[in-house]
Amino acid sequence: MNERKIPINLNCGLDLVAAVLYAKWKIRLLWFIHQGFLRPSELQRKIPEASRRVLNIQLKELEGHELVTKKIYPVVPPKVEYTLTEFGKSIIPIISVLGKWGDDNEDRLRSVITK
Repeated sequence: MNERKIPINLNCGLDLVAAVLYAKWKIRLLWFIHQGFLRPSELQRKIPEASRRVLNIQLKELEGHELVTKKIYPVVPPKVEYTLTEFGKSIIPIISVLGKWGDDNEDRLRSVITK
């Protein structure tokens, strides 16, 4: 296993949040699961720019952080669904506020991002 050159700093809440949520698709995955898109194929359609492999990796990380649970149904072909845990549901109001802030400041944010 690779050893980190720079150790993860987990000294405050923001560092902990970053360690759990900062990946390109994790916040969107949580939001879409909250909205009822539970199957990997549904999530792939909601985030077409992400590869299935990357989504699976990030879903596995969210599962490891106890934000989502994965249920595998014993059918052929296999059926998999993800749901938010109670812990995962607790982040949804925060994601909602962040999304509203982004919507309210869309023009300004677009102008500074494209500079």
